[in-house]
Amino acid sequence: MKVQSTQSCHLGPEISPEQVISEHFFLYILKGSMTVYNGGKLQEANPGDCCIARKNHLLRYIKRPQDGDFLKIVIALDELFLKKFLERHSTDPGNANYDDSILFLKHNQLLQSFIYSLEPYYRGEAEIDETFADIKREELLLILLRNDPGLAAVLFNFGAPEKIDLAAFMNQHYRFNISLERFAFLTGRSLSAFKRDFQKEFNETPGRWLTRKRLDEAYFLIRNQNQKPSEIYLDLGFEDLSHFSFAFKKQFGQSPGELLKIKL
Repeated sequence: MKVQSTQSCHLGPEISPEQVISEHFFLYILKGSMTVYNGGKLQEANPGDCCIARKNHLLRYIKRPQDGDFLKIVIALDELFLKKFLERHSTDPGNANYDDSILFLKHNQLLQSFIYSLEPYYRGEAEIDETFADIKREELLLILLRNDPGLAAVLFNFGAPEKIDLAAFMNQHYRFNISLERFAFLTGRSLSAFKRDFQKEFNETPGRWLTRKRLDEAYFLIRNQNQKPSEIYLDLGFEDLSHFSFAFKKQFGQSPGELLKIKL
């Protein structure tokens, strides 16, 4: 049975190019591909690949359409739904042995049959009728846990992030454009504790450190790899090109465009 393009729309929230993942979600690629970046490594997702994007992790992705289309299925596995699932099914969460922001899943016949089974339930802009949404989500979750029982430790962990190594986390994720409050939460700290620990670790305020770290990398990319400022500023956590150029010139005494011209 052919999977139609109407299945490109999601069951659950849309995924943005960069975000803190607020809830777990299941992603299945129908057409096109994407590169996923979690601050430490790149992962490729192609048609037929499926994965779990993990709650309270950072994620950035680049879509690569095929023939103008990027089609996917996104199914939210939010905390409320997961808690209701536990009320109906006895599951031992165990301990999580996964570190990645995105977990690629093994293929099996049950999962493939589930993807095909979604087609009759789509309506309008390919949103699944709410009457059947939780039923299909429960079916998906049962399949995922049968295929990999270890996912229970990931999906049914409802606590806030634990306190982790601040230096390691920041050096891996400084390119992400998120608030200090969010950095604090993801490292298992209050904002005041985050600022205090940050000053102790780096002898600098978080805002100044982030700006300097991003600008140092920008200088390297422009000077050593001839990267264009317009192609790198977003990836380095700057919101707009003018702010990036202003900060760059203040730091290095010349604009990124001037540095690029010197190199060329």
